[in-house]
Amino acid sequence: MREIALDTETTGLNPKSGHRVVEIGCVEMTNHIATGEVFHAYINPGRDMPEEAFRVHGLSEEFLKGHPSFDKVADDFLTFIGDAPLVIHNAAFDMGFLNWELENLGKAPLEMSRSIDTVQMARKKFPGAQANLDALCRRFGIDISDRQLHGALLDARLLADVYLELMGGRQTGLGLGVDEPTEAEPEIQIEKRQQREARVFTPTADELAAHAKFIDTIKESLWKA
Repeated sequence: MREIALDTETTGLNPKSGHRVVEIGCVEMTNHIATGEVFHAYINPGRDMPEEAFRVHGLSEEFLKGHPSFDKVADDFLTFIGDAPLVIHNAAFDMGFLNWELENLGKAPLEMSRSIDTVQMARKKFPGAQANLDALCRRFGIDISDRQLHGALLDARLLADVYLELMGGRQTGLGLGVDEPTEAEPEIQIEKRQQREARVFTPTADELAAHAKFIDTIKESLWKA
C-alpha cells in the first residue's frame, strides 16, 4: 500500500489573507514504511516573509527568490503523490494551503477524504497528551536533534516515523502482516475427580451423656423444650 507523508511551510496561517506555500516535502511509504523516495521543493511565494514565519522555518525572502513559483512545481508534485493517501500532521492546514494554490492555477483540489490526520490519530491513541510532532517524536524515541527549525522534508521524514509508530510500529521478522508460526502448546489433560461417599459421624454413649450434663447447666435451655 502506497502512502505519502506530507508537510508544507508557509508565509503565515491563512491563504485567504494572502499567505503562500514556500516549501513542500513528501516522503513515499509502502506498508507504512518509508521507501527512500521523496519530493522536495522550495517555492518563491512572490511576496515578503513575515518575521513570525521566518522564526519558524528560517526561509528568507532573499533565499526563496532564487526558486520557482508554485505553478512551476505543481505538476511534478501532483505526479509524485498520484492518488495515494496523504499522511499529514494537522491535515486541514496543509490541505487548505495546497488547495488554495491549486485552485488559483485552475487545477482540481485535493480531496480531504484522502488525508490521514496524525494529530487526530495521536489524540485518540493518547487522550489528554500533547499531540505536536516534537512531543510524539519524544514519546516514540525518534531522534529530533537535527530539528532546530521546521523544514517540510525533515518534518515529513519525522512524520513518516511517527505514523509507523502510531500504526503499531515495526513488526519483527521479515513477513510484514504475516503471523509467524509458533510451536503448538501442549494439550492440557484434566482428570475427573473421584467423588467420595459422605462420612457419617455417630456420637458415642459417653459423648451423649456429656452433652446432656452440659445442657443441664444452662437455664431455660432451648434444647430441653
